[in-house]
Amino acid sequence: MTFKRGQRIEVYRRSSDEQWEDYMDSFVGCHGIITDPDSTINDPDALVEVSLDGKGTHRLPQESMRLLDD
Repeated sequence: MTFKRGQRIEVYRRSSDEQWEDYMDSFVGCHGIITDPDSTINDPDALVEVSLDGKGTHRLPQESMRLLDD
C-alpha cells in the first residue's frame, strides 16, 4: 500500500523493521496524519513521516500503520 499526504492512520502494531526502536512501542494504538509519504521513491519499505496526535512528528515503518476510515 502507498500512503498519501493527509490520510488518517493508526499505528496498530510493532514493526519488525530494524529502524523500530523500543520507545516507539508507546505509539502503538495512536492515530495521526501522513505528512510526508516519500511518494517520489515509491518504496513500500521506506519510512513515512507521520504527525501523531499528541506525540509529535516521527518517521515510522509503513508495516506498522493502517488507514483509518474517517
